[in-house]
Amino acid sequence: MARDGLLIGTVATRSGLSRKALRLYEARGILAAPRRTSAGYRVYPADVLGILAFVSQARRLGLTLGEIRQVVELRRAGSAPCVHVHTLLEQKAADLEGMLIEVKSILRRWRSIDGRSAAICPHIEARGGDNRWNGSRSVHSASRARKS
Repeated sequence: MARDGLLIGTVATRSGLSRKALRLYEARGILAAPRRTSAGYRVYPADVLGILAFVSQARRLGLTLGEIRQVVELRRAGSAPCVHVHTLLEQKAADLEGMLIEVKSILRRWRSIDGRSAAICPHIEARGGDNRWNGSRSVHSASRARKS
């Protein structure tokens, strides 16, 4: 520990995050700028580990860095951000449910469009019910492309 604080290496080790991630979170406003030693080393307060635990869990749940910054800013301003976090997670759940419906729909139609031309996969590239890919290259012509 560096005089009432944690150096970036210690924070990285204890949080399981990289130093690069810590600097990114600082640049994005998620972490407050730490004080610096006379040699320029970052010294974080001990409570940074709790914030980073929240950030890690929020990332696993699909929150963006911008959304996480908003939550942390609410907390820094003295507000309890629980209602905001609850709303964000409800939206994430709805988004995931919509995506799951779309994936299941693609899987149900899978056999009906086998053999169609596409750059990679007609099941993914189809838009608006159109199962054919209308690009300039098919799978066959793409496989014959020269290596540079």
